[in-house]
Amino acid sequence: MSDTHQPSRRRVLQGATLAAAALASPGMVFAAATSQPGKGLSDPREGYPKPPFAAQNQPWPGLAGKMNPRPDHGETSYKGSGRLAGRKALITGGDSGIGRAVAIAYAREGADVAISYLPDEEPDAREVIELIRKAGRKGVALPGDIRDEAWCGQLVQKAVEALGGLDILVNNAGRQHSFDSILDISTEYFDWTVKTNLYAMFWITKAAIPHMPPGSAIVNTASVNAYNPSANLLDYAMTKGGIMIFTKGLAKQMAKKGIRVNGVAPGPYWTPLQVSGGQTEENLKKFGADSPMGRPGQPAEIAPVYVHLASVEASYESGQIIGASGGTGVP
Repeated sequence: MSDTHQPSRRRVLQGATLAAAALASPGMVFAAATSQPGKGLSDPREGYPKPPFAAQNQPWPGLAGKMNPRPDHGETSYKGSGRLAGRKALITGGDSGIGRAVAIAYAREGADVAISYLPDEEPDAREVIELIRKAGRKGVALPGDIRDEAWCGQLVQKAVEALGGLDILVNNAGRQHSFDSILDISTEYFDWTVKTNLYAMFWITKAAIPHMPPGSAIVNTASVNAYNPSANLLDYAMTKGGIMIFTKGLAKQMAKKGIRVNGVAPGPYWTPLQVSGGQTEENLKKFGADSPMGRPGQPAEIAPVYVHLASVEASYESGQIIGASGGTGVP
């Protein structure tokens, strides 16, 4: 079904349940909308990798293909239903982790997708582009460093030209590095985190808005750290708090243009961010164990939230931050 059509009341109500269902398996989320009651149920505590995890580390930015276990981005599990048919999306950090899961989901929902990523992430990015094209959609690879303002402008322009427009922007790329103390955070590292997480989002969004027609959607990736900061992620948490505020403030501005702006606040998710300095090796072994679910989330589990926020079913949702943190109740 094309996203350009008015949804029925039943579909609106179904769409409104997706954020609450995001912690269940992807199969359960779609069964809720397409299957008979009672079909497709699965226990969200089971069927996913749990700690302890093997000791591992990678140089920044890390590759999903080298993680143990390899994350589930929905490569085999995500089934679309045309909810984003004809849409045109740009996703930053779309090579791996949550961005990769969102790219796969958007393509299988009928959208053409451009992904940005660092050149070092090319092996992961090639896999994503292939998956997008296998879904029958246009996939556009745009490598570059979003810490550069000029590149951010070029990124948007290239995406618009390749896709023939732009009506979904997902600001997802992020930088995270664990430091026990503020005394250990150098100006260089601080600048790296702030440029990646805040400046780039500002530059890309500013460049994208003139191209986005009424009905478009912007979805930003915040974090539970915006509400309950981890002691070892001080600079990262600060930027995620900034993303949360940026989302709420921009939503008020963009309502006048018919553009919705929302955010997602993930909890612990099994992504390359964690194995490339985002956590200490010791913390990584027990990553996600302190969540009520007793495990980290897999990127495939949160992708339906991004689909919902980009879709027409969320037409009255703007300025919202949707949490998906395994039962902690944050935000």
